[in-house]
Amino acid sequence: MPSSYDQMWEKLNLDLDAHAGLLEVLGKFYGDIYMSQEGRLRGMEYLDFVLSEVHGLRIQELQDAKASGKKVVGTFCVFVPEEIVLAAGGIQVGLCAGAEIGKTEAEKILPRNTCALIKSFVGFKLARLCPYLESCDLIVGETTCDGKKKAYEIFAEYSPVYVMEIPQMKNACDRELWKSEVLRFKGAVEDATGNKITAQGLKDAIHLLNARRRALQRLNVLRAAVPTPISGRDVLLINQISFYDDPVRFTAKIEELCNELEDRVKSGAGVVDRGIPRLMLSGCPMAVPNWKLPYIIESSGAVVVGEESCIGTRNTRDLVDESASTLDSMLDAVVYRYMRIDCACFTPNEERLENIVNMAKELKVQGVIHYGLSFCQPYAIEAFKVEKALAGAGIPMLSIETDYGMEDVEQLKTRVEAFVEMTR
Repeated sequence: MPSSYDQMWEKLNLDLDAHAGLLEVLGKFYGDIYMSQEGRLRGMEYLDFVLSEVHGLRIQELQDAKASGKKVVGTFCVFVPEEIVLAAGGIQVGLCAGAEIGKTEAEKILPRNTCALIKSFVGFKLARLCPYLESCDLIVGETTCDGKKKAYEIFAEYSPVYVMEIPQMKNACDRELWKSEVLRFKGAVEDATGNKITAQGLKDAIHLLNARRRALQRLNVLRAAVPTPISGRDVLLINQISFYDDPVRFTAKIEELCNELEDRVKSGAGVVDRGIPRLMLSGCPMAVPNWKLPYIIESSGAVVVGEESCIGTRNTRDLVDESASTLDSMLDAVVYRYMRIDCACFTPNEERLENIVNMAKELKVQGVIHYGLSFCQPYAIEAFKVEKALAGAGIPMLSIETDYGMEDVEQLKTRVEAFVEMTR
């Protein structure tokens, strides 16, 4: 990363020495996992560039936007409606972190048996390592799990956090609760940006974000070809970057990449042989730079052809209805779309079971690996019902719980290799 960014990082109060160490490790890790692949698409060069400038050029863009009067809203979850932020003239960025850097600081105030994702974003704040956190004018949390909602109380000691209440069921009263939360969030965003949301503003935001979702849906359709024309690692990276890149630019680049993918599919070319076992990942989200498990899978004789997670189809499957014309009806459409998310926080959660089985069948996978972060109770417990549903469809599942550390890589690789061999 160019040293010309040092002044910007210093203004954001980052620990420059620790931050330099983080970027060095990230660069090596990325090189080992991504740049070592053969037959990558030309379109992935843009994603490589974005990742190389993850704390540089994109942060500079955010600072320039702030200087022009725009506000930056940081979020930890796909439940926070980005349409609201964009309609108010703001910029939304994802804040979840996927590295152990800062873990020592986080464990000074959080229990050790807290999931790695929570410890990561708290640790990044305490260790002064995340320029996205420090660029935010508004940070939004949500009550998708007990660990996060209690961690936000502690996080608020260091940065103010606005918290949205996520219903735990999907009855009529829960939908009314969620609508009231979306309206409350709308008011908070209008206060933060100083801009009132108009019908035209919300309509434009809905179209913009639906375009991004459609590009990612197109990507998922193309990668489902046999043989698959793109690695699971590369698609995971694309989904991860979608949370903080400029949405207009990102959508255009992914459409270009999909054009390249179409040519590959038409020619019958793939990144792996036709007979390589096709697997699907399911469960917890994987934030940058959490690439451990996909790398293990794809270096164990298999290829990942789908992700049933928040950084995957859960975030892209549903569009906001674009037929509404009034502000109230468009807000209702936003409310409806986000209530279709099938997070493990819901009970009961039959929607997720149906979606997983249908997705596994459509992708023609030989097996599913259910990924859970250690101490993530909702997904760990729900794995029992997921395995039962998949077994009913004749699809084997391997359940894995791990964190961001590398100590268990060999153990995980042994288990994954055995599962891959069994699926043959």
